[in-house]
Amino acid sequence: MSETKPSAFSDNAAAALAYITFVPALVFLFLPPYSARPFVRFHAWQSIILSVVAFVLSAILSFGAAPLMLMGAALFMTLTWIVWAVWFGNWIMCAVCALNGKRFKIPLLGMLADKWA
Repeated sequence: MSETKPSAFSDNAAAALAYITFVPALVFLFLPPYSARPFVRFHAWQSIILSVVAFVLSAILSFGAAPLMLMGAALFMTLTWIVWAVWFGNWIMCAVCALNGKRFKIPLLGMLADKWA
């Protein structure tokens, strides 16, 4: 009779850890005890998608900085802070909801994560 080894993390803890960076999210997608759990897979995918969107927005803001700086540094800084505040708020909300066992879906990104999970 084979004995199954218990997981190091609960599903809620693994899902919340997936939001730390994209690295734990990738690990949980491929690590056997977690890769079969839909709750963990959903949060891992949502974390990866959120990270990619944040990277793309950061690149757009970086490359678009010159024209925006010509319009005014205050406008550019305000826009940058708004984007990062929204990203940070979503990141915290997702991690807390995952830790509490809830499936919080970010509009559009959550639907894609749900489909891939």
